[in-house]
Amino acid sequence: MRFRPLCLLCTVLTVAAAAEPAPPPASPPEPSADELYQAGKELFDEFAPPEVKEQYEFPSKESWDAFAQRLQQGLDQNDLSVLAQYEPEARAALAALRALPDYSDYADWLEGRLDYIEAAGQVAKQPMTKPPPSRPGVRPVRPVTNVPYYDLWLARVRSRPVPARAGQLMPLLREAFATEGVPAELAWLAEVESTLDPAARSPAGAKGLFQLMPVTARSLGLSTFLPDERTDAAKAARAAARYLRTLYGKFGEWPLAFAAYNAGEGRVRRLLESRGGHTFADVAAALPAETRMYVPKVCATVAVRAGVTPDRLPAPVGS
Repeated sequence: MRFRPLCLLCTVLTVAAAAEPAPPPASPPEPSADELYQAGKELFDEFAPPEVKEQYEFPSKESWDAFAQRLQQGLDQNDLSVLAQYEPEARAALAALRALPDYSDYADWLEGRLDYIEAAGQVAKQPMTKPPPSRPGVRPVRPVTNVPYYDLWLARVRSRPVPARAGQLMPLLREAFATEGVPAELAWLAEVESTLDPAARSPAGAKGLFQLMPVTARSLGLSTFLPDERTDAAKAARAAARYLRTLYGKFGEWPLAFAAYNAGEGRVRRLLESRGGHTFADVAAALPAETRMYVPKVCATVAVRAGVTPDRLPAPVGS
């Protein structure tokens, strides 16, 4: 799921910024931005290996803030060529995070964003082509799914190995989705959200296999504090399935449900209303760049891992 704008120092370099605050009066005062920056720099100076320091100099606070703003803008706007321009900076930041102990979860989050950035770069390099004119008496070939960039993501996902935890987790996740009346194949959403890591977390506070934000998780009946049930694979899967079922009921197709899962149902609803649209393809070009990459990635992942293309995914049971 998408993250809200935050200072990058508060997002990628501190565990405290991502943890849900404990109820008062037990929670300590939050550190200042300057304190967070200094902590990150000290960690880098102490733990980053020499080869990383040769390739990447820890930036000034102003550089971090500027990168955070540009990255957020790139993800939120709908020009994929703009998003593609962040690849060098994102790669440098990822190298730094990988060098720090206990920050693999944040590095995984940034690596997921880098996946969207790389795909956006592929799109930007592709020449604009028009479909060939139809010939009289020849039925035009219809695409397998009306999801922009689906074929691009099919090629990307096909080249990747199945995550190591799939054998252990997927039977459980599929069963949870089926129990909620949602196609079991959609449990592969967890690969897109977290690379099947139950402990994964985003800088904004999303957590678990399905990267549920605290407010969303609580609305779905999950506890987010002692214990945080978002890290419970079975409970999180059932909650995510219920959420997807609700979104399908509101939007009537799976690609739009995925878009709402990522960008927020209010944003998707407003675009549909303003454009008189009914499908994801009707509004895809106006959605944030991240969502434009997220939806075809989900569709391609389900197709590759489960063998079901988006146009053949059934509606939830009883809908």
